[in-house]
Amino acid sequence: MSGRPKTPLVLSATECEQLIALTKRRKTAQALALRARIVLACAEGLENKVVAARQRVTQQTVSKWRGRFVQLRLDGLLDAPRPGAPRTIDDTRVDAVIAKTLECVPAGATHWSTRSMARAMDVSQTAVSRIWRAFGLQPHRQETFKLSSDPLFVDKVRDIVGLYMDPPVKAMVLCVDEKSQIQALDRTQPILPLAPGIPERRTHDYMRHGTTTLFAALDIATGEVIGQLHRRHRSTEFLQFLRTIEANVPAELDVHLVMDNYGTHKTPAVKAWFARHPRFHVHFTPTSASWLNQVERWFATLTEKYIRRGTHRSTRQLEQAIREYLKLNNADPKPFVWAKTAQDILASVERFCLRISNSGH
Repeated sequence: MSGRPKTPLVLSATECEQLIALTKRRKTAQALALRARIVLACAEGLENKVVAARQRVTQQTVSKWRGRFVQLRLDGLLDAPRPGAPRTIDDTRVDAVIAKTLECVPAGATHWSTRSMARAMDVSQTAVSRIWRAFGLQPHRQETFKLSSDPLFVDKVRDIVGLYMDPPVKAMVLCVDEKSQIQALDRTQPILPLAPGIPERRTHDYMRHGTTTLFAALDIATGEVIGQLHRRHRSTEFLQFLRTIEANVPAELDVHLVMDNYGTHKTPAVKAWFARHPRFHVHFTPTSASWLNQVERWFATLTEKYIRRGTHRSTRQLEQAIREYLKLNNADPKPFVWAKTAQDILASVERFCLRISNSGH
C-alpha cells in the first residue's frame, strides 16, 4: 500500500437513497449527478483511480468530492459560494419584474422598455436587461400570424404534404405561383460602394420605372424553375404560362400543380384548359396558408439575393436580371427539403390554437 490512508466512506441508508435519486432524477444538474455517482462508487470500496476511470474524470476530481462528502456529507456536493458581490435583487423581485412584463403595459406606451420597467420596479436598467435576457423576454419585438379558416384545411394539408414527402410515380410535382408587381427601382443618386468599416450606402428615395410579373413553377424534386415574365397579371397570361409548362414537361409524365386560390387560377377559361389536359392535377393550398407552397420560399430567395438591393433603370433591365437569375438557378438547382409531416403541422397548429384561446386577448 502506498499513499496517504483514506478516511472510510460509509453511507447511511438515507444518504444512499438520496444519492441514487440524484443520479436518476431527470432535472438533476449533470455536475451534481456525477458527484453522486463518484460518492456511491467510493462507498463500494473502490480505489480512486478505478472510480476515475469508470466516470471518465481525473483522480484529483474523485479525491476532491470524496473528501468533501466525508467532511460535509450531502451538503459537500453543492457548489461553494463564488466570490463577488452578493445579489442585490432576490427571486421575489425577479418574479415581480417578469410578471409585470407579461401581464400589463406602461401608461402611454404599448410595451415596456428597459428604462420604463427600471423606473416602475425601482431597479437598474442593466438588471432589467439581464432578467429579460435570462427568460427570453423581448417586449420590443412583435411578429404577425394568421390562421387559415379554410373548412378543408386538414384535408388540403395532408394532400399537399403527401405530395412533397411521397410524390407519385411517373409524375412531376410543380409548385406554381406568380410574383406580381415587381418594381424596377433606381436610386435618385449613385450608390456609394462598400469600403472597409463602411457599409454600402444608398439614398432612401427612389424612382419607379414600371413593374413586371414573374410566373414560376418550382420542380420539388430537382429545384429547377420554369419561369415566364409578363407585364400584366390576368388569366390570359396564366394560360400562356400553363402552355409553357405543358411544353417543358415530358409527355409521359403526369403533372401535379400546387397553387393558391387566386382568382386567375379559377376562371372558366383556366378550368376548361385543365379539362382538356387530363394529365394535369391541381392541388389548392388552404386559404391564408401560402407557406405550404414551396415556390414562395424560392421567391423570397430571389428577392433577398437579386431584387431588393438591385437598381434597374427600366422594366426591361429588371426582366433581364430575373432571367439571368433563373438561368443561374437552373444551372445548379437545389431543391428544398420538406421535413415536417402533416401530423406534425396539424399538432403545431393545435398547440397554437390552444395558446391563443387562453391568452386572454
